Amino acid sequence: MKDYYKIGEISKIYGIGRDSLMYYEEMGILNPVRDSNSYRLYTMNDIWKLNLIKELRTFNFSMEKIKEYIANRTIASTMEMLKEEISLIDNKILDLSLLKNTVIKRIDNINYAEDSTELNVVKVIYLKERKALRLDGEIRRDEEVDYLVKKLQKKYEDKFYLLGNTKIGAIYNLESLCKGVYNEYNSVFFLLDSIDTNYNLILSKGYYVSLSYKGPYSDNKQHIDKIFNFINANNYKIVSEPIEIYKIDIHETSISDEFITEIQIPISK
Repeated sequence: MKDYYKIGEISKIYGIGRDSLMYYEEMGILNPVRDSNSYRLYTMNDIWKLNLIKELRTFNFSMEKIKEYIANRTIASTMEMLKEEISLIDNKILDLSLLKNTVIKRIDNINYAEDSTELNVVKVIYLKERKALRLDGEIRRDEEVDYLVKKLQKKYEDKFYLLGNTKIGAIYNLESLCKGVYNEYNSVFFLLDSIDTNYNLILSKGYYVSLSYKGPYSDNKQHIDKIFNFINANNYKIVSEPIEIYKIDIHETSISDEFITEIQIPISK
């Protein structure tokens, strides 16, 4: 075994960049000697310190804490450090467990959308008041809906995910719909749980004429016309802008025939 190692060797062995090694030296943790050409040479005394640094950085301990521990190690401080590692591991396990439950919920959402959605049937449903996060924007193409949804998700990334989410939707421009323009929207939204207090949109409680269909967004014209005919035949009145909810969309599949979309139009009887 060699007594000295050059910085390139140390960097390769530990997977630590040269800048980090020099930073550890500036902090006074490492103390390489210099050869006749002024190249840094790391001793075995530096090696065991790097072993500890590598392990403790895995748990995101600060370099200041690591420096203090290396300089004042005792059995007691080592035991305390190991107990901190256990605590950090427990927190990671909890985080991973929560993440796993979220992924399972996403899978359930997709399965439910595929197995339980009644397709191509116009019906009247009663919905309770719904809270949502909204982002406004003049949307003229389907691709712009996806872009605005991504902006909404980025703005509230702690609130919702995209993959396997069945609570994302868009609000139609009713005036444009009445003129026969079926791809203009005023905003996108994400439905929240009823207990949420941070929201900027409320979808009113009441009756909605609903229809779910499978296929590309461009098919919405025939389905909206079907809903409008149903509303006119029953002498209902549209009370606010229609919405559509993307139960399965481009985030879950690139095959547009697998998309599932629900259109809801609020009405008064």
